Amino acid sequence: MKEFDVVLLTDSRYVNPSKVDQYIENVLNEDGLVIDALKNLNIRVTKKDWNDSNFDWSTTKTAIFRSTWDYFDQFSNFKKWLHFVKDKCELINPYSQIDWNLDKHYLMDLQKWNLPIPESIFVPKKSNLKLDVISSEKNWNHIVIKPTVSGAARNTYQLKNEEIKKFQTKWIQLTNNEDFIIQEFQKNILTKGEIAVILFGGVYSHSILKKAKKGDFRVQDDFGGTVEKINPSLEIIELAEKTLKSLPTTPLYARVDFIFNNLNSPVISELELIEPELWFRFKPDSANKLALIIKDFLNNLNT
Repeated sequence: MKEFDVVLLTDSRYVNPSKVDQYIENVLNEDGLVIDALKNLNIRVTKKDWNDSNFDWSTTKTAIFRSTWDYFDQFSNFKKWLHFVKDKCELINPYSQIDWNLDKHYLMDLQKWNLPIPESIFVPKKSNLKLDVISSEKNWNHIVIKPTVSGAARNTYQLKNEEIKKFQTKWIQLTNNEDFIIQEFQKNILTKGEIAVILFGGVYSHSILKKAKKGDFRVQDDFGGTVEKINPSLEIIELAEKTLKSLPTTPLYARVDFIFNNLNSPVISELELIEPELWFRFKPDSANKLALIIKDFLNNLNT
């Protein structure tokens, strides 16, 4: 018999931290809401660092990704672990979705499915392409570059026309190591921010508005960004639900992030199926929604 029904996956920073700041407190609180909701349904749950080599992953029925926010810093190790653990327990969301969602090349699939994304150029590593030539061909005088595998705005830069050519040496250094995306800078991010739409079982739950601090464009709270609850338009909600319906399998949880492009139309900046922050603290009963969905998932495993 399995010892646990669910392992809530985190990283080492959020397992018994010696120092707790506001950011870590929020992470612990959010994870705690999910754990409590699962326990209230008599689901046996524990919390583990995904990189815990002492844990036997075959002792749990499922593992749910919640705050594994160091995976992109040790990506090769994470990929190896992911391939290993998929045969030990069921993953939530499933392995196929996670593997697909790890790399932002998935945006190309969204585009094929007629879902709106910012126009994007994908640059393979070691391609030695000139950044100023690419931006000139697209007539982009203000761009954003970011790795296709990333989080917390790692190696993400905005560059104006006069900065692009000067950035070439750094650009070659970056693209020698990994694939990158180039996009035109969407100026509405500075004023309208980014809308995060949270869904459980493909159904809308709640939304958060993320805004960058003055003088920055990165909306993550790691960089001083702010978050607040928001009621988005029906168009945004329906587009988020349509996005999930386009997937081969409906994820148990998801977050679809929207920005408004330079034509003031909503576009999908990211689809998060791995370890998205879901801001349960802004709608505590949403943790109960997720717990009920997990309970149904567990029941289906047992049938």
